Amino acid sequence: MTECNRKEIHGREYYCTVELTLNIIGGKWKPIILYHLGNVGIRRFGALKQMMPNITQKMLTQQLRELERDGLVHRRVYAEVPPRVEYSLTDFGSTIMPVLQSLCRWGQSFEEKFRIAPAGAAEREQLFLCQQGGNP
Repeated sequence: MTECNRKEIHGREYYCTVELTLNIIGGKWKPIILYHLGNVGIRRFGALKQMMPNITQKMLTQQLRELERDGLVHRRVYAEVPPRVEYSLTDFGSTIMPVLQSLCRWGQSFEEKFRIAPAGAAEREQLFLCQQGGNP
């Protein structure tokens, strides 16, 4: 077991790499944003918002900016009127997908263990994505 000493990267203090990882991708929305971008590829802001109806526009903007700052998400702005902006995972951002796919499978196991009602169409689609490793 390695000793956990205080470290800092980009103004983030942490004692172990799990803490650093959760600082970067943790929270309610970042893993979901990353998972959607990893599954469906390039998306515009509005399409991401539709995939996550419970997130506010302000929160989605903030989370995307943080993910971009941390090098996980690429933001491409097209010189058009009105401006078009697309988001995608960077090569480094795509390295988190196996972790998120494992979380998806774990959630599926938890859901199956404690579910009372049968799965509907949306749940079957999510199950399919998890089983396919996140690829539609």
